[in-house]
Amino acid sequence: MKKIIICSLLMMCTLWAWAGDDNQEHWSAWNKYLHNYKYYVHVGYNIGGTAPIGMPASIRTLHSYTLQPNFTLGVDAHHVISGKWGFLGGLHFENKGMRTDAGVKGYHMKIVRGGEQLEGVFTGSVVTKVDMSLITVPLQATYDLTPQVRLKLGPYVSYATAKKFEGWAYDGYLRRQEEGHEKGDPTGQKVILGHNDGERGNYDFSSDMRSWQFGIDLGADWYITKRWGVKADLSWGLTGIFKKDFDTIEQTMFPIYGTIGVIYQLK
Repeated sequence: MKKIIICSLLMMCTLWAWAGDDNQEHWSAWNKYLHNYKYYVHVGYNIGGTAPIGMPASIRTLHSYTLQPNFTLGVDAHHVISGKWGFLGGLHFENKGMRTDAGVKGYHMKIVRGGEQLEGVFTGSVVTKVDMSLITVPLQATYDLTPQVRLKLGPYVSYATAKKFEGWAYDGYLRRQEEGHEKGDPTGQKVILGHNDGERGNYDFSSDMRSWQFGIDLGADWYITKRWGVKADLSWGLTGIFKKDFDTIEQTMFPIYGTIGVIYQLK
């Protein structure tokens, strides 16, 4: 803490000296540069999920999908490059999560029941809960279709400050992975999993999730008045949410979320 305070004081002293009478031209140039940008704040809600591209044959049906408190808050800066083209960068604080209940058959699982770890192929129902708190930086090219409508496209990078991937398998049976047999071999010992806590098999793969995520973000902003507008975005993760050496879930799971929100122009 002391080091942070000392560094902050030194930085303030440096800026104060740099802002002296002999350096007013630097501040003037910096102020002019900042005035070339317009700044926006927005709040929104993310709707989507973490899923493989294309539904695998092992997932047979979706019993339910439950919305989560996936709110997002961000600040963006926009700069006109030439004519209708521009550049947008921002800093977003967001949550991406889901809860699903799906019916599966021959789905590879690694679960814990009664303190015992079991691995094999499962047939029955699986509840999955995903929750990620993220700091996201988008970098987008923009095109003003009209004075009121702006299109956006570009990459983003996210860092997960908190992440969770957990759930349970229930109302079915697990064919245990026998030693010396290939992964996914459905001929092992049959373990029945029930419906209630203690009878079902729980799993938690949170520690296997990656912290950094990359993807593509596209969307449109529509300004109803000079200051106020609405937005609709789609973020598509290009990196799976799990680390490379994680193979319990055989399909790569991508975060795919749409965002709807409200924009206010600060300047």
